[in-house]
Amino acid sequence: MRIVIYKPCCIGDVILTTPLLAALRRAYPRATVHWIIGPWSAGAVKNHPALDSTLDAGQEVNPAASLRGFMRLYKLFRAGRYDLAVVPVRSVWAGLPPLLAGIPRRAGLDSGGRGLAHNIRVRVSLSEARHEAEIYLDIARALGIETDGLWASFHPTDAAVERVDELLRRLGIGPNEPLVALHPGGGRNPGMVMAEKRWPIRNFAELGARCAERWGAILLVLGGPGDLDLAQGVLDELPVRALNLAGELSLDEIGALGRRVMLYVGNDTGVTHLAAAAGARTIMIFGPSDPRRYAPYVPPEQARAVYKPFPWPEGGVGAGRVPDFDWGRHGVGVAEVWEQAVDLVEGSL
Repeated sequence: MRIVIYKPCCIGDVILTTPLLAALRRAYPRATVHWIIGPWSAGAVKNHPALDSTLDAGQEVNPAASLRGFMRLYKLFRAGRYDLAVVPVRSVWAGLPPLLAGIPRRAGLDSGGRGLAHNIRVRVSLSEARHEAEIYLDIARALGIETDGLWASFHPTDAAVERVDELLRRLGIGPNEPLVALHPGGGRNPGMVMAEKRWPIRNFAELGARCAERWGAILLVLGGPGDLDLAQGVLDELPVRALNLAGELSLDEIGALGRRVMLYVGNDTGVTHLAAAAGARTIMIFGPSDPRRYAPYVPPEQARAVYKPFPWPEGGVGAGRVPDFDWGRHGVGVAEVWEQAVDLVEGSL
Protein backbone atom coordinates (compact mmCIF):
# COMPACT_ATOMS: atom_id res chain seq x y z
CA MET A 1 0.00 0.00 0.00
CA ARG A 2 1.20 3.50 -0.82
CA ILE A 3 -0.01 6.45 1.27
CA VAL A 4 0.64 10.17 0.90
CA ILE A 5 -0.10 12.94 3.41
CA TYR A 6 -0.48 16.49 2.18
CA LYS A 7 0.03 19.00 4.98
CA PRO A 8 2.43 21.62 3.68
CA CYS A 9 2.49 24.23 6.43
CA CYS A 10 3.17 25.31 9.08
CA ILE A 11 5.46 23.90 11.79
CA GLY A 12 2.85 23.75 14.56
CA ASP A 13 0.18 22.31 12.25
CA VAL A 14 2.65 19.73 10.98
CA ILE A 15 3.58 18.69 14.52
CA LEU A 16 -0.12 18.36 15.36
CA THR A 17 -0.51 16.05 12.34
CA THR A 18 2.06 13.56 13.65
CA PRO A 19 -0.53 11.63 15.72
CA LEU A 20 -2.41 11.02 12.46
CA LEU A 21 0.85 9.87 10.85
CA ALA A 22 1.44 7.49 13.76
CA ALA A 23 -2.12 6.13 13.44
CA LEU A 24 -1.60 5.39 9.75
CA ARG A 25 1.72 3.67 10.40
CA ARG A 26 0.25 1.58 13.21
CA ALA A 27 -2.66 0.49 11.01
CA TYR A 28 -0.51 -0.16 7.92
CA PRO A 29 2.93 -1.22 9.20
CA ARG A 30 4.15 -2.37 5.76
CA ALA A 31 2.88 0.61 3.79
CA THR A 32 5.07 3.18 2.09
CA VAL A 33 4.17 6.55 3.60
CA HIS A 34 5.23 9.85 2.04
CA TRP A 35 4.50 13.43 3.14
CA ILE A 36 4.23 16.31 0.67
CA ILE A 37 5.40 19.35 2.58
CA GLY A 38 6.82 22.83 2.10
CA PRO A 39 10.48 23.65 2.78
CA TRP A 40 9.49 25.89 5.73
CA SER A 41 8.14 22.92 7.71
CA ALA A 42 9.93 19.86 6.34
CA GLY A 43 12.38 19.72 9.23
CA ALA A 44 9.53 19.06 11.64
CA VAL A 45 8.99 15.52 10.27
CA LYS A 46 11.98 14.68 8.10
CA ASN A 47 13.41 12.23 10.63
CA HIS A 48 10.11 10.76 11.83
CA PRO A 49 10.36 6.95 12.09
CA ALA A 50 6.78 6.48 10.85
CA LEU A 51 7.61 8.21 7.57
CA ASP A 52 9.47 6.82 4.57
CA SER A 53 10.25 10.20 3.04
CA THR A 54 9.18 13.81 2.59
CA LEU A 55 8.49 15.28 -0.83
CA ASP A 56 9.22 18.95 -1.47
CA ALA A 57 6.10 20.88 -2.42
CA GLY A 58 8.24 23.89 -3.32
CA GLN A 59 7.82 27.46 -2.17
CA GLU A 60 4.32 27.75 -3.65
CA VAL A 61 2.70 25.21 -1.34
CA ASN A 62 -0.81 26.60 -1.74
CA PRO A 63 -2.32 25.08 -4.92
CA ALA A 64 -4.66 28.07 -5.22
CA ALA A 65 -1.77 30.53 -5.38
CA SER A 66 -0.42 29.74 -8.84
CA LEU A 67 -0.82 27.33 -11.73
CA ARG A 68 2.85 26.39 -11.37
CA GLY A 69 2.37 25.39 -7.73
CA PHE A 70 -0.79 23.46 -8.58
CA MET A 71 0.95 21.53 -11.36
CA ARG A 72 3.92 20.72 -9.15
CA LEU A 73 1.56 19.18 -6.58
CA TYR A 74 -0.38 17.31 -9.25
CA LYS A 75 2.84 15.78 -10.58
CA LEU A 76 3.93 14.70 -7.09
CA PHE A 77 0.59 13.01 -6.43
CA ARG A 78 0.57 11.43 -9.89
CA ALA A 79 4.15 10.14 -9.79
CA GLY A 80 3.67 8.38 -6.46
CA ARG A 81 0.96 6.01 -7.75
CA TYR A 82 -0.68 6.20 -4.34
CA ASP A 83 -3.56 4.11 -3.04
CA LEU A 84 -4.58 6.61 -0.36
CA ALA A 85 -4.20 10.38 -0.06
CA VAL A 86 -4.72 11.98 3.36
CA VAL A 87 -5.37 15.72 3.29
CA PRO A 88 -5.85 17.38 6.73
CA VAL A 89 -6.26 20.80 5.11
CA ARG A 90 -9.31 23.08 5.02
CA SER A 91 -9.18 23.98 1.34
CA VAL A 92 -11.14 22.93 -1.71
CA TRP A 93 -7.97 23.40 -3.76
CA ALA A 94 -5.96 20.97 -1.62
CA GLY A 95 -8.23 18.09 -2.63
CA LEU A 96 -8.04 18.68 -6.38
CA PRO A 97 -4.47 17.47 -7.18
CA PRO A 98 -5.02 13.98 -5.67
CA LEU A 99 -8.40 13.77 -7.40
CA LEU A 100 -6.95 14.68 -10.80
CA ALA A 101 -4.01 12.34 -10.17
CA GLY A 102 -6.46 9.44 -9.97
CA ILE A 103 -5.76 8.38 -6.39
CA PRO A 104 -8.64 6.02 -5.58
CA ARG A 105 -9.09 6.80 -1.86
CA ARG A 106 -8.92 10.44 -0.80
CA ALA A 107 -9.57 11.23 2.86
CA GLY A 108 -9.66 14.78 4.12
CA LEU A 109 -11.37 17.60 5.94
CA ASP A 110 -14.69 19.02 4.81
CA SER A 111 -15.01 22.45 6.40
CA GLY A 112 -17.80 24.60 5.03
CA GLY A 113 -18.23 22.34 2.01
CA ARG A 114 -14.58 22.61 0.95
CA GLY A 115 -13.97 18.85 0.95
CA LEU A 116 -15.86 18.02 -2.23
CA ALA A 117 -12.83 16.39 -3.89
CA HIS A 118 -12.47 13.80 -1.10
CA ASN A 119 -14.43 10.57 -1.20
CA ILE A 120 -13.83 10.01 2.52
CA ARG A 121 -14.91 13.26 4.15
CA VAL A 122 -14.55 14.43 7.74
CA ARG A 123 -16.96 17.22 8.46
CA VAL A 124 -15.52 20.03 10.56
CA SER A 125 -17.72 22.36 12.56
CA LEU A 126 -16.95 26.01 11.95
CA SER A 127 -17.93 26.96 15.49
CA GLU A 128 -16.99 24.02 17.76
CA ALA A 129 -13.66 24.55 19.53
CA ARG A 130 -11.92 21.15 19.23
CA HIS A 131 -8.23 20.46 19.30
CA GLU A 132 -6.65 20.48 15.85
CA ALA A 133 -4.88 17.17 16.46
CA GLU A 134 -8.22 15.55 17.31
CA ILE A 135 -9.76 16.94 14.13
CA TYR A 136 -6.90 15.46 12.10
CA LEU A 137 -7.30 12.14 13.93
CA ASP A 138 -10.94 12.13 12.81
CA ILE A 139 -9.57 11.30 9.36
CA ALA A 140 -8.03 8.12 10.77
CA ARG A 141 -11.30 7.31 12.50
CA ALA A 142 -13.17 7.78 9.22
CA LEU A 143 -10.79 5.20 7.75
CA GLY A 144 -11.65 2.79 10.57
CA ILE A 145 -8.28 3.21 12.27
CA GLU A 146 -7.78 3.10 16.05
CA THR A 147 -6.40 6.33 17.51
CA ASP A 148 -5.96 5.65 21.24
CA GLY A 149 -2.69 6.51 22.97
CA LEU A 150 -1.22 8.73 20.26
CA TRP A 151 0.51 12.05 20.90
CA ALA A 152 2.45 14.59 18.87
CA SER A 153 6.07 13.55 18.40
CA PHE A 154 9.31 14.97 17.08
CA HIS A 155 12.47 12.90 16.63
CA PRO A 156 15.79 14.78 16.43
CA THR A 157 18.58 13.10 14.53
CA ASP A 158 21.53 11.58 16.37
CA ALA A 159 23.71 14.18 14.67
CA ALA A 160 21.62 17.00 16.14
CA VAL A 161 21.87 15.49 19.62
CA GLU A 162 25.64 15.30 19.25
CA ARG A 163 25.88 18.90 17.99
CA VAL A 164 23.82 20.19 20.92
CA ASP A 165 25.90 18.20 23.41
CA GLU A 166 29.07 19.64 21.89
CA LEU A 167 27.63 23.18 21.94
CA LEU A 168 26.79 22.90 25.63
CA ARG A 169 30.27 21.58 26.38
CA ARG A 170 31.84 24.52 24.54
CA LEU A 171 29.69 26.87 26.60
CA GLY A 172 30.99 25.24 29.78
CA ILE A 173 27.66 23.63 30.69
CA GLY A 174 27.90 20.26 32.38
CA PRO A 175 25.57 17.34 31.63
CA ASN A 176 23.64 17.67 34.89
CA GLU A 177 23.27 21.43 35.11
CA PRO A 178 19.68 22.72 35.05
CA LEU A 179 18.73 24.60 31.90
CA VAL A 180 15.67 26.71 31.14
CA ALA A 181 14.92 27.75 27.56
CA LEU A 182 13.05 30.99 26.88
CA HIS A 183 11.61 31.47 23.40
CA PRO A 184 10.01 34.94 23.07
CA GLY A 185 9.37 34.78 19.31
CA GLY A 186 6.70 33.27 17.11
CA GLY A 187 3.52 34.48 15.54
CA ARG A 188 5.04 34.54 12.06
CA ASN A 189 4.79 31.96 9.28
CA PRO A 190 4.25 31.97 5.50
CA GLY A 191 0.48 32.07 5.94
CA MET A 192 0.01 34.68 8.66
CA VAL A 193 1.68 37.24 10.88
CA MET A 194 0.20 37.52 14.38
CA ALA A 195 2.84 39.24 16.47
CA GLU A 196 0.32 39.88 19.25
CA LYS A 197 0.68 36.19 20.20
CA ARG A 198 4.04 37.12 21.78
CA TRP A 199 4.09 37.46 25.55
CA PRO A 200 5.91 40.69 26.50
CA ILE A 201 9.69 40.31 26.64
CA ARG A 202 9.79 41.91 30.09
CA ASN A 203 7.64 39.05 31.35
CA PHE A 204 10.00 36.47 29.84
CA ALA A 205 12.89 38.18 31.61
CA GLU A 206 11.15 38.24 35.00
CA LEU A 207 10.14 34.60 34.67
CA GLY A 208 13.68 33.64 33.71
CA ALA A 209 15.08 35.47 36.72
CA ARG A 210 12.76 33.50 39.01
CA CYS A 211 13.92 30.23 37.41
CA ALA A 212 17.55 31.17 37.95
CA GLU A 213 16.93 32.10 41.58
CA ARG A 214 14.83 29.07 42.55
CA TRP A 215 16.57 26.29 40.64
CA GLY A 216 19.97 27.75 39.86
CA ALA A 217 19.03 27.36 36.20
CA ILE A 218 21.20 28.51 33.33
CA LEU A 219 18.98 30.54 30.99
CA LEU A 220 19.08 29.99 27.23
CA VAL A 221 17.27 32.50 25.02
CA LEU A 222 16.17 30.94 21.73
CA GLY A 223 14.68 32.15 18.48
CA GLY A 224 14.96 32.08 14.74
CA PRO A 225 16.96 34.45 12.56
CA GLY A 226 14.06 36.91 12.66
CA ASP A 227 13.93 36.94 16.46
CA LEU A 228 17.33 38.50 17.19
CA ASP A 229 15.87 41.78 18.44
CA LEU A 230 13.36 39.97 20.66
CA ALA A 231 16.09 37.79 22.14
CA GLN A 232 18.31 40.79 22.79
CA GLY A 233 15.37 42.53 24.44
CA VAL A 234 15.01 39.66 26.91
CA LEU A 235 18.76 39.70 27.60
CA ASP A 236 18.69 43.45 28.21
CA GLU A 237 15.88 43.05 30.76
CA LEU A 238 17.39 40.10 32.61
CA PRO A 239 19.10 40.85 35.93
CA VAL A 240 21.07 37.58 35.62
CA ARG A 241 23.37 36.17 32.97
CA ALA A 242 21.84 34.26 30.07
CA LEU A 243 23.14 32.74 26.85
CA ASN A 244 21.81 34.01 23.54
CA LEU A 245 21.26 31.16 21.07
CA ALA A 246 18.78 33.00 18.84
CA GLY A 247 19.42 32.19 15.20
CA GLU A 248 22.01 29.56 16.12
CA LEU A 249 19.96 26.34 16.15
CA SER A 250 18.08 24.40 13.50
CA LEU A 251 14.69 22.84 14.19
CA ASP A 252 16.46 19.53 14.62
CA GLU A 253 18.82 21.03 17.22
CA ILE A 254 16.00 22.78 19.10
CA GLY A 255 14.28 19.41 19.40
CA ALA A 256 17.51 17.88 20.70
CA LEU A 257 17.93 20.74 23.18
CA GLY A 258 14.31 20.26 24.29
CA ARG A 259 15.26 16.83 25.59
CA ARG A 260 18.02 18.39 27.66
CA VAL A 261 16.33 21.38 29.35
CA MET A 262 14.37 21.18 32.59
CA LEU A 263 11.80 23.65 31.23
CA TYR A 264 10.96 25.22 27.86
CA VAL A 265 8.83 28.40 27.89
CA GLY A 266 7.40 29.77 24.68
CA ASN A 267 4.43 31.37 23.02
CA ASP A 268 1.79 29.58 20.99
CA THR A 269 4.11 28.94 18.08
CA GLY A 270 5.31 26.02 16.01
CA VAL A 271 8.72 25.72 17.62
CA THR A 272 7.16 25.46 21.09
CA HIS A 273 4.96 22.64 19.76
CA LEU A 274 8.10 21.01 18.39
CA ALA A 275 9.92 21.25 21.72
CA ALA A 276 6.98 19.71 23.56
CA ALA A 277 6.70 16.95 20.97
CA ALA A 278 10.43 16.23 21.41
CA GLY A 279 9.87 15.60 25.11
CA ALA A 280 10.57 18.94 26.80
CA ARG A 281 8.59 19.96 29.85
CA THR A 282 6.84 22.88 28.26
CA ILE A 283 4.92 25.99 29.23
CA MET A 284 3.00 27.38 26.24
CA ILE A 285 1.60 30.87 26.81
CA PHE A 286 -1.63 31.82 25.06
CA GLY A 287 -3.18 35.19 24.43
CA PRO A 288 -5.31 35.87 21.34
CA SER A 289 -5.24 32.23 20.14
CA ASP A 290 -7.42 29.46 21.55
CA PRO A 291 -5.72 26.83 23.77
CA ARG A 292 -8.70 24.52 23.32
CA ARG A 293 -7.60 24.23 19.70
CA TYR A 294 -3.83 24.67 19.84
CA ALA A 295 -2.47 23.53 23.23
CA PRO A 296 0.50 21.13 23.11
CA TYR A 297 -0.79 17.67 22.17
CA VAL A 298 1.39 15.70 24.55
CA PRO A 299 0.74 13.87 27.85
CA PRO A 300 -0.72 16.35 30.37
CA GLU A 301 2.07 15.83 32.90
CA GLN A 302 4.55 17.11 30.31
CA ALA A 303 3.11 20.45 29.25
CA ARG A 304 0.82 23.27 30.36
CA ALA A 305 -1.14 25.78 28.33
CA VAL A 306 -1.34 28.96 30.41
CA TYR A 307 -3.99 31.56 29.54
CA LYS A 308 -6.89 33.71 30.63
CA PRO A 309 -10.28 33.02 29.04
CA PHE A 310 -10.89 35.38 26.15
CA PRO A 311 -13.63 35.67 23.50
CA TRP A 312 -11.53 33.84 20.90
CA PRO A 313 -13.04 34.00 17.41
CA GLU A 314 -14.95 31.04 16.03
CA GLY A 315 -12.83 29.21 13.51
CA GLY A 316 -9.56 29.70 15.39
CA VAL A 317 -6.66 31.56 13.80
CA GLY A 318 -8.25 30.95 10.41
CA ALA A 319 -10.74 33.66 11.34
CA GLY A 320 -7.90 36.20 11.30
CA ARG A 321 -6.18 38.46 13.79
CA VAL A 322 -7.64 39.72 17.07
CA PRO A 323 -6.60 43.38 16.88
CA ASP A 324 -8.11 44.46 20.21
CA PHE A 325 -6.16 41.93 22.32
CA ASP A 326 -3.92 43.52 24.95
CA TRP A 327 -1.63 41.49 27.22
CA GLY A 328 -2.02 43.91 30.11
CA ARG A 329 -5.82 43.75 30.09
CA HIS A 330 -6.52 40.30 28.67
CA GLY A 331 -3.43 38.12 29.08
CA VAL A 332 -1.68 36.18 31.80
CA GLY A 333 1.04 37.78 33.86
CA VAL A 334 4.26 36.43 35.30
CA ALA A 335 2.62 35.19 38.52
CA GLU A 336 0.21 32.87 36.70
CA VAL A 337 2.91 31.44 34.44
CA TRP A 338 5.33 31.02 37.34
CA GLU A 339 2.78 29.07 39.37
CA GLN A 340 2.30 26.61 36.52
CA ALA A 341 6.04 26.35 35.89
CA VAL A 342 6.79 25.46 39.50
CA ASP A 343 4.04 22.87 39.58
CA LEU A 344 5.18 21.33 36.30
CA VAL A 345 8.88 21.19 37.18
CA GLU A 346 8.74 20.31 40.87
CA GLY A 347 5.94 17.82 40.39
CA SER A 348 8.24 15.79 38.15
CA LEU A 349 11.50 16.06 40.12
